[in-house]
Amino acid sequence: MLVLGLDPSLSSTGWGIVAKSGNRISHIANGQIRTDPGASLAERLVTIDRELADVIQTHRPDQAAVEEVFVNKNPQSTLKLGQARGVCLLAAARCGLPVSEYATRLVKKAVTGTGGAEKAQVQAMVKVLLPGVKLAGADAADALAVAIAHAQIAR
Repeated sequence: MLVLGLDPSLSSTGWGIVAKSGNRISHIANGQIRTDPGASLAERLVTIDRELADVIQTHRPDQAAVEEVFVNKNPQSTLKLGQARGVCLLAAARCGLPVSEYATRLVKKAVTGTGGAEKAQVQAMVKVLLPGVKLAGADAADALAVAIAHAQIAR
């Protein structure tokens, strides 16, 4: 089973793909979809949709897992994050993937053993769980964590 994990963001959406075979999880690919901060919101959302569709077509995952929105202090930031997340959900569903959603705390707990883990702890554990992985960045590491959590939780 190939799992696509997604860490949505308007500026840099992280993606990561892992393979699950029995109890083994292995790294397939990871990356980040960056958008032009000078582009309109609509153009940035189209970029996420187009590039995510390319990732799905290239790697052919069986399932997708998306991190849920956390509430920022700035409501505008939360709204923009929600829009990027909606595009991720739509792109995966439009490609025929079953999509699961996970709270940030659940992802952290599945990967590190504690829901209150710091970003650095999550990245370190992703490297332990996927030996030799070369991370495309922090957002890609978070996306791999979502994929790992789904692979551990889903049946």
